[in-house]
Amino acid sequence: MIKPEELIFGLDSFGDIPQDEDGKSFTQAEAIRQVVKEAKMADELGIDVIALGEHHRVDYAISSPDTVLAAIASITKKITLATGVTVLSSDDPVRVYERFATLEAISRGRAEAVLGRGSFTESFPLFGYDLQNYDILFEEKLNLYSKLLEEKPVTWEGTTRAALKDADVFPKTDNGKIATRIAVGGSPESVVRTARYGFPLTLAIIGGSPERFSAYIELYKKAAAKFEQPVYPVAVHSHGVIADTDEEAIELGWNHIRASFVRIGQDRGWTPMSREQYEGEVQNGSFYVGSPETVAKRIARMIKILGIGRFELVYGAGGLSANARERTIELYATKVIPRVRELLSEG
Repeated sequence: MIKPEELIFGLDSFGDIPQDEDGKSFTQAEAIRQVVKEAKMADELGIDVIALGEHHRVDYAISSPDTVLAAIASITKKITLATGVTVLSSDDPVRVYERFATLEAISRGRAEAVLGRGSFTESFPLFGYDLQNYDILFEEKLNLYSKLLEEKPVTWEGTTRAALKDADVFPKTDNGKIATRIAVGGSPESVVRTARYGFPLTLAIIGGSPERFSAYIELYKKAAAKFEQPVYPVAVHSHGVIADTDEEAIELGWNHIRASFVRIGQDRGWTPMSREQYEGEVQNGSFYVGSPETVAKRIARMIKILGIGRFELVYGAGGLSANARERTIELYATKVIPRVRELLSEG
C-alpha cells in the first residue's frame, strides 16, 4: 500500500460543454478556455495532475489535448500535464512523440502521455482507419512508440504505417524520456499488453463496485512479473461531483453525469440509467458524488480495496455549470484530498 502522503490526486476533463447560471451552453471555444482556467485553479490549489481527453464529438470541445496542455503549461508551475487519453490507434506514433517531447520542453518536464485505444470510435473514419483493424492498429503503434521513447534512431516495420530505417525523431527531451501510461477500460488483453511493454496502468472505471477491478490489478502484477517488467502503482479515474451537501451533489450528478451516460448510451444501445441504478453507483459503485466527507470516505475505501497509488476525478460531465465545476475542484483540493490522506493514515 502506498503511503497516504505519497498518493497522487488528479482531475480529468473530457472537454464537456459547461453551462452558465442561466442554463445557456458555452461555445466549444469558451469550453476550452474554461478548462484552461480550471487547470490554473487546480495548480494553485496543489492538485497533482490535470488530464485532458481526446474526443471528436459535438458534446466535447477538446480534440487536441496536447495543444490545450501547452497553453496550460504557460500559466502553471507544478501540475502534471497529462492526456486522458491520446487515441494512439488513430494517430501517428512519430507525431505523438514529437508533440509530447515539445510539451515536455515547454512545461519543463511536466508532460505525460496517457495512451489508449479510445472508448469512442469517431476518430477512426475521420482519419481514414478501418475499425476492423482496431486491435492491430494499437498493438503496432504502441510497439513503434515504445521504441521512439528510447530517443535513438529507429528501424521499424509493420502493416499500419510506412516502415522506418534509422529514423531519428526530434526534439529530444532534457531527461531522456517522456512519461507514459496506458489507460485500459476493462480488457484483460490490454492489461497484459501494458505490463508486457513495461508501462504504468490506468484503469478507467466508469461503473460497478471497486471490488470488481481487483482482478485487473492482480493480472497486471502477475503479467509484469512474467515479462520481468517493473510494477508501477496503478491509477484509477472515475466520475464525480462534489458540493457542499450530499443532496446538492446527488441532484447535480443525476442531472448531468446521468444525462451524459444516457446520451452516450443512445449510440451504444444501452438502456437509460434509472434513478435506482444511479443511486447504486453513488452509494456503492464508481460515482464519487456527495459532500466532501462522503466523497473522501468513498475514495479512501476504494484506495484501500484496490491498493492504488493515484486517483483522478472525472469532473464536469454532461453540461454541469462552470460554477459547479469550479466548486467541485475547490472542494476536492481543499477538503477531499486532505481528508482521504487523514482517513488512510488512521487505517
